[in-house]
Amino acid sequence: MKAPERLQARPIIPGAADGVVLATTEPLSFWGGYDYHTGAIIDRRHPLAGQVAAGRILAVPFTRGSSTTTAVLLEAVRAGTAPAAILTTGIDSFFALAAVVAEVMYGHVLPVLALDEADFARLETGDHLRIDADGALWRTPAQP
Repeated sequence: MKAPERLQARPIIPGAADGVVLATTEPLSFWGGYDYHTGAIIDRRHPLAGQVAAGRILAVPFTRGSSTTTAVLLEAVRAGTAPAAILTTGIDSFFALAAVVAEVMYGHVLPVLALDEADFARLETGDHLRIDADGALWRTPAQP
């Protein structure tokens, strides 16, 4: 087995996580695009339509839409159907706000990290990723 590749992200909301990546190059609207009851992506026009993000590490470049993303993600945290962590290509205030409120209201840490575009492009659905609180990412590519 190959040693994990180390990437470095900028922690927006620091925290540790471990899981399987669900990656896309397309932005996602959580309002009408994410079912907080199940953790499924329900926007039929999105490349990840039908995939379940609950408990996975969601790699999405940024959100599409409005502040309702924060409300939907917060409901997913409350319901136990949120991603284990969120990786983006920049600071996404809607994800960050949801993570801050989730920690205050529910004691749940939802790591949100930003990667540069080149490292973000290395992530593929099915990769295994371990995230350290300092922003170190340990990527093991998905097995063919």
